[in-house]
Amino acid sequence: MENEGRAFDLLMMQGALALARRGLGSVWPNPAVGCVIAKEGRAVARGSTGKGGRPHAETEALARAGEEARGATLYASLEPCCHWGLTPPCTKAIIAAGVRRVVVALEDPDPRVKGKGIERLSEAGLLVEEGLCRDEAAEVNAGFLSRTLRGRPFVTLKLATSLDGRIATAKGESRWITGPLARERGHLLRATHDAILVGTGTVLADDPLLDCRLRGLESRSPVRLALDRRLKIPLGARIFAGAPERPTWLLSSPAADQRKREALCAAGVDVIVIERESAEGIDLEAALAALAARGLTRLLVEGGARLASSLIRAGLVDRLLWFHAPMVIGGEGIGAIAGLKIEALGKAPVFETVSSERLGEDVLTSFRARG
Repeated sequence: MENEGRAFDLLMMQGALALARRGLGSVWPNPAVGCVIAKEGRAVARGSTGKGGRPHAETEALARAGEEARGATLYASLEPCCHWGLTPPCTKAIIAAGVRRVVVALEDPDPRVKGKGIERLSEAGLLVEEGLCRDEAAEVNAGFLSRTLRGRPFVTLKLATSLDGRIATAKGESRWITGPLARERGHLLRATHDAILVGTGTVLADDPLLDCRLRGLESRSPVRLALDRRLKIPLGARIFAGAPERPTWLLSSPAADQRKREALCAAGVDVIVIERESAEGIDLEAALAALAARGLTRLLVEGGARLASSLIRAGLVDRLLWFHAPMVIGGEGIGAIAGLKIEALGKAPVFETVSSERLGEDVLTSFRARG
């Protein structure tokens, strides 16, 4: 019976985690949380964090459960909050609903919570267990954890190249190196990230829209971001289309032209001035801190080569997603990553392989930063 109970707990928590994943890219600055309420061997209600972080998953599930929450078990992918914000504490709602037992996957690192939610529930006489599917829950909320504990978003660098790491021919031809399935996955990545970042060169060369074009997910297009130190991107660029309804931010230097900045702001573009600079331009750590201060938790970086190399060299890439197409372009082609000035293998940045997946003729390999 005990094994059956643990298997049921695992099944319910996996359901809560699946619900949490639905919120990725749309709930920032809040964590993406899933909640399942179960009673007498069946799930009676489910909830997930709403857009922008409200309502919370627990209160959503409790509202749907109604009286069936009394004596039930509540499964939450993250510790329920215990502080007053824009809404009352979830712990208060859980206790008032008469829930008997709470299973939590991961402690909330927010200093306002951090174990206090579990403590409140225990003090009220509820049975509380913590740690089921902890690693999976941490993966789901890697962005929220990064912003809370490190003061910057979780950074995913996406590359789509030939087998030899080229993003275009010597003449700049790049459409399409990867196939339709790989491109669809790229758009799904956009839908599950808070913002997408590119460098000035990518905007000037490709004039991208930086939106999600998957049917049914168009509204999940992320914040458009460009690193434009001198504000070189013309006002007519497609990245600015639809601003301010479609949030578009530029990261620039204090030395950028003031009149251009005013023109961009008048067009609905948010120009974020990064005061700190490095030898290469805008200090990337300072830029990421500024983005975190605005609530971003998950950042997808799509180009270009200089931006990719700068982030890797600074140790700011947490996840590397590399789409490889089965073709070879050769050394004359344009590389996905600019020079890293590595003189010894022992100083080369190292990533660990997480998974590999075939998408049509292409292969997507996921790596994470080591250490």
